[in-house]
Amino acid sequence: MAAPKKSVAKETGQDKGNGADLPVPDFTKDQDLRAFRDMLLIRRFEEKAGQLYGMGAIGGFCHLYIGQEAIVVGMQMALKDGDQVITGYRDHGHMLACGMDAKGVMAELTGRHGGYSKGKGGSMHMFSKEKNFYGGHGIVGAQVSLGTGLAFANRYRGNDNVSLAYFGDGASNQGQVYESFNMAELWKLPVIYIIENNRYAMGTSVTRASAQTDFSKRGISFNIPGVQVDGMDVRAVKAAGDKAVAWCRGGNGPFILEMQTYRYRGHSMSDPAKYRTREEVDKVRHDSDPIEQVRNRLLALKLSEQDLKAVDAEVRDIVNAAAEFAQHDPEPDAAELWTDVYR
Repeated sequence: MAAPKKSVAKETGQDKGNGADLPVPDFTKDQDLRAFRDMLLIRRFEEKAGQLYGMGAIGGFCHLYIGQEAIVVGMQMALKDGDQVITGYRDHGHMLACGMDAKGVMAELTGRHGGYSKGKGGSMHMFSKEKNFYGGHGIVGAQVSLGTGLAFANRYRGNDNVSLAYFGDGASNQGQVYESFNMAELWKLPVIYIIENNRYAMGTSVTRASAQTDFSKRGISFNIPGVQVDGMDVRAVKAAGDKAVAWCRGGNGPFILEMQTYRYRGHSMSDPAKYRTREEVDKVRHDSDPIEQVRNRLLALKLSEQDLKAVDAEVRDIVNAAAEFAQHDPEPDAAELWTDVYR
């Protein structure tokens, strides 16, 4: 499932040369510590969200990001202030990685006034212009066109900001994705298309749903280069992110990153995931877990178990405080039904 440890990516694209291996970079101890803390925050937040959903405190749809944390954390390490992020409905991890407050995210999940969309958007529809996070979108693939539009705005304004448009292997087969590819390459828009290939979309294996399962090749007919990345290794993600960001900032147009990853939970909280075996999930957890990889590197650098437990305790305190706030913050006033609505 994961890419070989000797390389982080395989490049494809008409002008890039097929099969070029990119080396795995080392992280400094500070980088590993940052990645460990940020990924652990997402993991613990999502575990708590799953608990609250089971208790009935969260309603509607809820798609957890457990297992895929290295992607957003590694990509954020490659960005600068002003770069934008947009994604689909498996979005809590992206929000936290962008620096959005855990209390505001959790409060939105529980439909409270203190949520990022004032309790009216729920799990799939939150935004933060301050953090350059543009959603959270429930329509499959819709964010790809919007992310392309963000890149068009950057090009129009003449800045050097880059837009990141995240979507999954299932959304990769939507028509608007290819319309966006064509426009982005035609106008050399600074957008990175990040395909989070967790192998199952809504529950059907990519081998049964996609004629071309190497998603890094999806842009070849548009002359968009692509890279296949071990999305379970935060170092590999950052290295590929650095390359793609530099490509876009250099005025070369869009870039595709296929992140090969795996979600441990079902597609949503209502999905029992009977289409795969428990042994398969356990093997990925044992062999490739993104947090455990970093944890083991930190232990090899002589950090103690106690040091890492302290990080976990700090993260748990943040998540528990968010859950407490989200369950006691008031619900939106009835008058809020008429605000932020176009009629």
